[in-house]
Amino acid sequence: MRQYRAFTPELTMLPHARQEFLLRQLALHGSVRAAEVAESMGVSAVTVRRDIAELADQGQLERVHGGALSTGNTAGRPGAARTLIGAVVPSRTFYYPEVLQGMESVAAPMHARIVLGVAGYSTEAVHSRVDRLLSLGVKGLVLTTSHLQSPEETAPWLASLPVPVVLLERHNDATREAREIDSIRTDHSYGAMLAVDHFAELGHSKVALAVDMWTPTAPWIRAGYLKAIEQLGLDTVPITDLPSDVNNMQEVSEAAEVLLDACLAADVHAVLAHSDHHAIQIAEIAQLRGLRIPEDLAVISYDDVLVAHAAVPLTAVTPPRLELGREALRMLMGRLDGADEPNPPRHVQLLPRLTIRESCGGSVHHGQ
Repeated sequence: MRQYRAFTPELTMLPHARQEFLLRQLALHGSVRAAEVAESMGVSAVTVRRDIAELADQGQLERVHGGALSTGNTAGRPGAARTLIGAVVPSRTFYYPEVLQGMESVAAPMHARIVLGVAGYSTEAVHSRVDRLLSLGVKGLVLTTSHLQSPEETAPWLASLPVPVVLLERHNDATREAREIDSIRTDHSYGAMLAVDHFAELGHSKVALAVDMWTPTAPWIRAGYLKAIEQLGLDTVPITDLPSDVNNMQEVSEAAEVLLDACLAADVHAVLAHSDHHAIQIAEIAQLRGLRIPEDLAVISYDDVLVAHAAVPLTAVTPPRLELGREALRMLMGRLDGADEPNPPRHVQLLPRLTIRESCGGSVHHGQ
């Protein structure tokens, strides 16, 4: 069996990078077997066969039973000199797919290819994925660090990395060295302010915040919510902590029941909920109680990954995920291109928008 360069399942190549890998193996060996390449990349043979079919349609290889042959034609192939970039994110299934899509959309024009490491929220896993990517020869990293480790603990490790880094949806100002690392994130405080402001425009004098305080986004949402309440002169309402395990439906449901009891007791008819999972559950339980949405309870979700498909499509704060991915890669490639004359470090915040649907009573539109 021919030995190809191995990739662990956690370091999954994006489509463009997989196809470039295939073409490089063909250039080296003249032929490839789909099953062997799939094993080396940690993907399914079906995925590799799909890539082979696409490249065959482009005339870049000859498709044969079980694999592919080189055509000897290098025209139009991905450039051999592309810059290898590592991306480490917590998830490939929620929130971050659009971010990665944004990165991939600008990778080819900048002669970059991306290798993905998925680390969850474990500090050890983040470090492990980064070490693996560095061993593969990445020239730079787009990195979402674990929020379970304090900024003071993370800063020395970040400063020790041998390649340029752009922090994604994170910011670390614990040390001077950490402040000199480029970062890009959503201004989540502004997002919470957008939501509260919208409720106020609709006539609500009290707005409840229900938030999973375990998430790294929660402190920013809480800060923006409190600032908006103060600026708008709204009545103060206790903030409700929601459980982190969204798969434990009983626990989430119980928390939603407690929240709704508190809202009814305090005559509160507007709720900002983070995340989508929690917002959907709150809305569903409210309806089971006979409450009408939005007439009796207006709901805004924070994240906007799932809530467009809720029974009542929920108004939501929508982070600019595609733009985050695009700008993160542009920042990193700019840092690499300007290595001889480095630019000042950049800390970029992108503003989310409010996507208005049917859960607040306002006119439906898709940006504010």
